[in-house]
Amino acid sequence: MAKISVPHFLLLLLSFSICIAAKIYQPISDSHRSLASDLFTSTDPSYPSLEAAYEALRVFEVLGIEKKTHVSTTSCPKVLENLGSSSPLKDLYYALKVNGILKCKVDAKVLKGVASRLKATVKDASTLLDIYYSIGSLVLIKNQDSNVDVLLADADGTFHSIKALSQSDGRWRYSSDNPKSSTYAAGLALEALAGVISLASSEIDQSKVNTVKNDISKLFDTIEKYDDGTFYFDEKFVDGHEHQGTLSTTSSVVRGVTAFAAAIAGKINLPREKILGLAKFILGIGIPGDAKDLFNQVESLAFLESNRISIPLILSLPETVYSLTKKDQLKVRVTTALGSTAPPLTVKLVRAFSTGAKDSAIIESKELQYDQKSGLHVLDIFPKNVDVGAYVFVFEIVLLDSDSKKDYATGGQIHVPIYVTGIIEVSNAEIAILDSDLGSVETRKTLDLAGNDVVSLSANHLQKLRFSFQLTTPHGHVFKPHQAFLKLRHETEVEHIFVVGNTNKKFEIVLDFLGLVEKLFYLSGKYDIELTVGDAVMENSFLRLLGHVELDFPEAPEKASRPPPPAVDPYSRYGPKAEIAHIFRVPEKRPPQNLSLVFLGLILLPFVGFLIGLLRLGVNLKNFPSSTVPATFAILFQLGIGAVLLLYVLFWLKLDLFTTLKTLGFLGAFLLFVGHSTLSHLASTSAKLKSA
Repeated sequence: MAKISVPHFLLLLLSFSICIAAKIYQPISDSHRSLASDLFTSTDPSYPSLEAAYEALRVFEVLGIEKKTHVSTTSCPKVLENLGSSSPLKDLYYALKVNGILKCKVDAKVLKGVASRLKATVKDASTLLDIYYSIGSLVLIKNQDSNVDVLLADADGTFHSIKALSQSDGRWRYSSDNPKSSTYAAGLALEALAGVISLASSEIDQSKVNTVKNDISKLFDTIEKYDDGTFYFDEKFVDGHEHQGTLSTTSSVVRGVTAFAAAIAGKINLPREKILGLAKFILGIGIPGDAKDLFNQVESLAFLESNRISIPLILSLPETVYSLTKKDQLKVRVTTALGSTAPPLTVKLVRAFSTGAKDSAIIESKELQYDQKSGLHVLDIFPKNVDVGAYVFVFEIVLLDSDSKKDYATGGQIHVPIYVTGIIEVSNAEIAILDSDLGSVETRKTLDLAGNDVVSLSANHLQKLRFSFQLTTPHGHVFKPHQAFLKLRHETEVEHIFVVGNTNKKFEIVLDFLGLVEKLFYLSGKYDIELTVGDAVMENSFLRLLGHVELDFPEAPEKASRPPPPAVDPYSRYGPKAEIAHIFRVPEKRPPQNLSLVFLGLILLPFVGFLIGLLRLGVNLKNFPSSTVPATFAILFQLGIGAVLLLYVLFWLKLDLFTTLKTLGFLGAFLLFVGHSTLSHLASTSAKLKSA
């Protein structure tokens, strides 16, 4: 079994704590594009539905992946089929969605017929989903063929029908018959209202628009929030409709709000931190492993990318761990959520402080330099007062253009955990054996912990062992690691671990063997001495053998505790087992061979008598059928009986019972058929002779 050293384990554990200490939001990257290619592309390019095909196409379109060809080969025929028939509204909607991307060759007459049907459906629609799919389809037809008449004759009435399903908290009902309200439905309703505005032949009453804007404000009052500043919408309505997850609900609201904001003349005033918090929540999901989740993530970010309320800007760091040894540069990137270039701006390092001294800033008000080639904002070198350790850097995005300040959300001051690592100098290592009574040094040896020196010591139960060393950072400060252990391992593999404490500028531990004899189980003999020093910011964490000490303890009292049994390797049970020597029982005495042969002859004697009887009586073939078909059945019947007898012989020689019974079943059915045919013929022949 592979073993992980203690410092390596500590570094893994501390690295994990670094990852969860604060969320670093990364924009859409090549990892999302690679996942999209894997999830939506396969050897079989067909999709179970046009909805799935649209989700794939939309993700490819937003992420800039050229994969349309393999989708269009199977999707365009489905699009033409759905548009040319009386398909359900949902299928029509996604057929038009797919056509908007693939540009399938749809006849204008087909679109006119679909538009006429949809406008009739809008008049009679009673549920939100019917209105949503109908209005959405009409908007798609308008964008694909401007010659088709899609304008609504009674846009105000349709607007009112949708608004009538709204609730006082900004959520919507799916129908007037269902009193339950839904956040997911609110997104659908807002998207449908945006479509009504774009399809209206005359301007919608502004008071109705203002009422919907007020509903949006109420909806955002119900938004949920995490402690890290991310915002999201959660679905509470589950009766009668499929429950929507947090991501799909948030995505629905984002699509609806941004679509409505794009359709109206004025601007919707929503808190910028909530818009930015929505983007952070969607990005905080990471890289989804589900195709539907990936679509919702990419789709909602695409709407946020071009919305008229405020476009969120994401500050991200390629690295949050920097090495003083390598003289790493602090690099910051600012982009949109989809990774697009941000408007002209500067990144200001407002302040930086150690996690252990939040009130004492080590860096204040420093502007990062912008590198046009890489698009990064860079801090060339860390100041001298930045030593190894954990810090919090506070950044602020400053937009240079006044118009950009109106259009973009930056989020104010952004706190980012930064970890600075370096090589720690280990010096003044000393190990000594002391007398318990006087405390005088009997043996003292220095150690070079950077080398491979080992020491050999001896002591008895009346003495002490003292070990000390110093740790210094690259800037000459005293370093206190998270873990420092001294381990004594007996030659019987019994181990004891002691924590090395720090006093002033050095680490020191004193082991009084008189007080440790019981803990050491009175085990005399050779003990290996190991030192473990580990920290997340210490680049040279180590586990090192210092040497060994020969301990002489008195005999253990009768009531003293015994050392634990040695640990058993769990994989040892899969190893080779001990050979088992088995003596078989002496076989019982068998009868003489001649007696067995006589018994065999007695068994065969009836069969011999049967053969002699046949020869004496003669074979009667008078009733054997003469016609071709009956004769064939009679021959097959005789052969079947012979096959059954042969099967018995084979069963005796080598076949098992189950194989024999299975074969006998087939032969029995065969004999039943041919035998019945033969006997029927004989009976018919006999009846004819008697009647004659």
